[in-house]
Amino acid sequence: MNVAVIGASDKPERYSYQAVMLLKEKGHQVYPVHQRIKEIAGIRVHSSIKDIQDPLDTVSLYVAADISTGLAQDILAKNPRRIIFNPGAENPALETQAREQGINPLNACTLVMLRTGQF
Repeated sequence: MNVAVIGASDKPERYSYQAVMLLKEKGHQVYPVHQRIKEIAGIRVHSSIKDIQDPLDTVSLYVAADISTGLAQDILAKNPRRIIFNPGAENPALETQAREQGINPLNACTLVMLRTGQF
């Protein structure tokens, strides 16, 4: 599965870093996204979701609503199957837009989903 992690961190204590690592460990093709970070544990980081050429199955958000609102057009343009709004990343307006476009918005935790076989 192709998964973009928006708000990916290069700090091991951050949940977004842990999500990148666990996604990779579970065999997913992971595309970390962060404006300033270039690499996370040998994985190329994209400065924008627009830079990802492959189709995306899932977008996992680790950014606040004010940031994801600014990225909404680019996220929706990728037309992923679902968007996971991790705790603290909830954005009701983007959830509504996604649903209207046929994208499944989930208020969930990527890490919990991966660890419990729900991903």
